[in-house]
Formats: sequence, structure tokens, C-alpha cells
Amino acid sequence: MAKQISLSNGRVWNTQKAATDHFRTLRDRYPDGVPIEDANDHSDLAALVERFDAAHGENNSKAGAGIDHFEVRTNSGAGGATRGFWAIRTDGSETDFSFIWAIRGEPKPLFQEFADACRAAVLSDIRTAKRAFFDEHADELGFVECEISGDLLTFEEAHVDHADPTFSALVIAFRVERGWHSEVPEGTLSDAADGQFTTTFASEEVAMAFRIAHYRNAKLRIISGPQNLSRSSSGANSSVKRPLTLVNPEEVNIG
Repeated sequence: MAKQISLSNGRVWNTQKAATDHFRTLRDRYPDGVPIEDANDHSDLAALVERFDAAHGENNSKAGAGIDHFEVRTNSGAGGATRGFWAIRTDGSETDFSFIWAIRGEPKPLFQEFADACRAAVLSDIRTAKRAFFDEHADELGFVECEISGDLLTFEEAHVDHADPTFSALVIAFRVERGWHSEVPEGTLSDAADGQFTTTFASEEVAMAFRIAHYRNAKLRIISGPQNLSRSSSGANSSVKRPLTLVNPEEVNIG
């Protein structure tokens, strides 16, 4: 049975998807950096923040001392550039919030927070490898082939995919290696903070350990966006014809 989503201002959606579509459409109506002045839109977002805070507790409150207005901004994080809502508070402070997780009404699971920290740790390594791959393999027009479909891709269009083992498998193996099968020691992940788009490791030692594990075990390839979203990118076809070359993070640190 679909879960009904209801907010404190009286708005109700019969499904989570319907609520998500509503707030995505609301977001896309506004350009970046422009205050959301429509009273109904402000009311919906204020009630959504209330739902977020109820699920996450006082230590991660998005409303804080009170909200003056909302804006849409483009955020850059480990997952790339995405447009999202920002709450500008009455005391002048401001913070982003995920309308997806606010609608769900529950905190992001620890295993996903941990995976986010892992992805953030290797983001720069992957970007460097992607740039080097294009420098070596791009044709005279700057295109390289998708390893699955053969489509020609620009640097911006190309996605870096983890073939077998998948990124999730690498994360699980790393947790097992450190003895963190069922839980992660307190203080391992960064605390939630205003304007922090991605959970990171609080310890540089842990971040470096994952970077090394990733360097030793990851098999990276260039594929298209549609292929990256399909099942074939992670299971049915995991061969790597022209792998991306990661730089050993230990050698970079020594240098």
C-alpha cells in the first residue's frame, strides 16, 4: 500500500512520488538565488522543513531560529551539480536541505552516509583519472566511446562507472576489512553542518585508507549517462576494454 505524505500545513499527497513531483516542479519554477515569495510555495517548504527536522532531531535542525525565506541554488558535491532548496534563516544563517529525504520523513541510513563519505574521499582521484583518460584517448573532436553502447561522448557527457566490483561492493569490503560489519565507530563520519552537501570522513586516515583500497581494487570505465542508470552497467556487462588509470594516493602524498 502506498504511503500517504501529509504536512502540517494541510497539504496531502497519496504517494511519495506525487509529493516528490510537486516539490521538484516547485523547484524548477524558480531561477537560482531568487527568493521564493509565493505564499503557498513558502508554506509548503516551511512545512517540509518541519517534517525534516522531526525526523532528524534538534542537532540537525534546518529551521533553526526561524526561516525568513527559501531559495533554489545549484550545489556541487560528490554526486555532481544538482539544484536544491536553501533555507535562509531570520538570524542570517542559511542551510541546504534535501526535499527527497524530507518527504521520506526519515534520516538517511548509516550505510548510505558511509557510502557518501567513501565517494567524497575518491572524487578527486576519479576526476583526475577521467581527465587523463580523455587526454590520452579522445579523438580530434574531443570524443571517446562509451564502453557499452559505443556512443561518442564529450567529457561532460561521460560518466565514470565502477565495473565489477561495483562501488557498493568496494564500500562493503572496506567496512569488513576494518571490522565495521554492523556499525561504524562514533566520530568516523562528519557531523551534519549548514551547507554541507555530502557526508565525509572526519579522519583523514580513514579517508586515505579508502582511497588506497579504491586504487588497488577499482576498475573504472567510461560509459554514457543512460547506460550508467541501466542494470547493464553494473552486472550484465562488466568487462573493461580501456580502464581509467588511478594515481596511487600514497605516492601523491609523498610527492
